[in-house]
Amino acid sequence: MIRRILIGAAVFAGVCAAADIASPVTYHKDVEPILQRNCQSCHRPGQIAPMSFLTYQSTRPWAKAMKAATATRKMPPWFADAQYGHFSNDRSLKASEIELIGRWADGGAPEGDAKEAPAPAKWPEGWAIQPDVILDGPVTDVPASPKNNVVEWMSVTIPTNFKEDAWVTSIQIKPEHPEVAHHICLGFNKPLPNTKYYEAIWEDKVRDQEGAAVPDKGPTFGQRTGRSMAEDCYLPGNIAADYRGFGAAKLVRAGSDITLNLHYTPNGTAVTDHVKIGLTFANEPPARRYVSLSSSAPMSPDRFAIPPGDANWSSPPAEVVFLRDAELVYMMPHMHVRGKDMRYTLEYPDGRKEIVLNVPHYDFNWQLGYETSIKVPKGSKLHVDAHFDNSPNNKFNPNPNRTVYYGEMTWEEMMFPFFGVVVEKDADPDKIISTRFAASGA
Repeated sequence: MIRRILIGAAVFAGVCAAADIASPVTYHKDVEPILQRNCQSCHRPGQIAPMSFLTYQSTRPWAKAMKAATATRKMPPWFADAQYGHFSNDRSLKASEIELIGRWADGGAPEGDAKEAPAPAKWPEGWAIQPDVILDGPVTDVPASPKNNVVEWMSVTIPTNFKEDAWVTSIQIKPEHPEVAHHICLGFNKPLPNTKYYEAIWEDKVRDQEGAAVPDKGPTFGQRTGRSMAEDCYLPGNIAADYRGFGAAKLVRAGSDITLNLHYTPNGTAVTDHVKIGLTFANEPPARRYVSLSSSAPMSPDRFAIPPGDANWSSPPAEVVFLRDAELVYMMPHMHVRGKDMRYTLEYPDGRKEIVLNVPHYDFNWQLGYETSIKVPKGSKLHVDAHFDNSPNNKFNPNPNRTVYYGEMTWEEMMFPFFGVVVEKDADPDKIISTRFAASGA
């Protein structure tokens, strides 16, 4: 009798499992929730993706492409090595979600019952954040094809006109023509006498026929301007900075200026780009303060020079020392088209080492930020290593036959790791880290 019951239970379980596998995967019940969590932030009107996944009608034509992109993990873009660190904004798909999308595409991509759809996600129209204030940024004429296809980096200062100190909880820099915006970064600064607002400042560099600058041992563009310009950035795949998830905000003093660093890459069509800056504010002063930080490998050509054909050149490291306790909450590798990999390692005061972020396959087209929560005691070191591929096997390499130096253009190189920390709200942002190559901002 017991044997019959067990056999019957096994048969019933097998039938149920078969029925579950055979049940059709539909857009509203199975696929739409995945898109809301992992895709719609980019795949909606006015955002970086070229197609919208907000409705069944707009998503259905892309079913087969979605299957291919998710099966190869090309989409959603996510490059952190799962062996190291934990990231709260991990957008990668689970194997079960990839399987569902594949089954949906193979089954004819049916819509299913609209009653099974999740509630529509509420996305800010035209923005990644819902700004409390929108500031008018600079207007720049980007030519179709200037000499050597180069538009030099420029800086533009605008006033905030803040009448009192403000706690900023998120920032979005929004170019009108993102197709030519290589990056746009900003920093908050004390106003200087005789500042000419909205006037672009740049330095014409001596460049060769390929647009590469003559190696320069002098100060960088940012050092020459004396203004913070790299606290928050618009970059491909990195649209807005939002501190609310960290329970923190960035302090901007009354009367502060914003200095923007703009880098445009012409694409053959002349455009006029108008930048806007969206900000959200805390109603009450927060308990903790967010501080944007960055570092760099040595920039001097006698230390940073990638040999021709080298497929795995090891950059001199970037290293900072923490002068106070902090919480590391954000990391963003930044290199150019020869960038191959980057790894962040913390060395604690007791000598223990921990890899907190490893990006083994860096992609310049998707410069992602990784959100985490790591307590960093005073005296710890953050050590960042990177490798570059200057070989013919790098399909993005514009010329594997030349030595590549540190520079501002995409065909030059950088090794510039960004990171963000949270500290007590009264902490001095200029006394958090120490390094020869660090750049910090309030």
